[in-house]
Amino acid sequence: MHATGDRLTGRLRLVPPPGRSRPAPPALVLVAHGSRDPRALTTVRALQHRVRALRPALAVHLGHIELNEPLLPDTLAALGDTPAVLVPLLLGRGHHVGRDIPEAAAAAAARTSLAAPLGPHPLLARTLHDRLLEAGWPAAMDEAGRRTGAVVLAAAGSRDPDSATDTRRTARLLAGRLGVPVVPAYASAAAPDVPAALRALAARGRRRVAIASYFTAPGRFAAQCAEAAPWIAAAPLGAHEDMARLVLHRYDQARGATVAELASA
Repeated sequence: MHATGDRLTGRLRLVPPPGRSRPAPPALVLVAHGSRDPRALTTVRALQHRVRALRPALAVHLGHIELNEPLLPDTLAALGDTPAVLVPLLLGRGHHVGRDIPEAAAAAAARTSLAAPLGPHPLLARTLHDRLLEAGWPAAMDEAGRRTGAVVLAAAGSRDPDSATDTRRTARLLAGRLGVPVVPAYASAAAPDVPAALRALAARGRRRVAIASYFTAPGRFAAQCAEAAPWIAAAPLGAHEDMARLVLHRYDQARGATVAELASA
């Protein structure tokens, strides 16, 4: 009897008292750059919907660094004292990740955590691969194709050397999936630009070259890079399901880091 009673008592301890429920998780704030191209906002909203679909109980908001509403400070102000995790929809380190977003977070009334940028990560390489396949990249490449094929990974560019480091890491991840060289190139602020990368590949006998669009959403830089394509140009990363999974992965990482910091304080 005592053993049975002990087991029942143990089970009852697992049931929370009436009226007590788990606190809601921190809100997720997607931090987009912003663009004058209306397709960018449409794409970011579609990604927001995908994230919500994967985790329906999570409050998912959107804020922009510039050019589009809502701006990030306005989104954070509307949250009031609701805790939030900010997930940059940016593909590597740079000025926005290192300064602009932390400053906005520090000015917010709520307790906020800042997640890492999306890249580099294998899920990005998988998304880039899928976008290339959609554009016409062969699902299976023969030996001749591997000898003459290559990809230019077209990115926005930054003066921050950490940004270029992150882009090169993504290029290596994508090259590992494709089995051909992947060369980073930039639309601004860094070298080489896309035409220079194409010329360098042509000099190495790489004549069948595709452009992989290392941009979250359509915009001026993405279009400019695609126009230089000698063969096929993939669409930007967009609202791919792996992008939504990566957003939630960065959110969970940031939450885990915050819990660990509080436990050790």
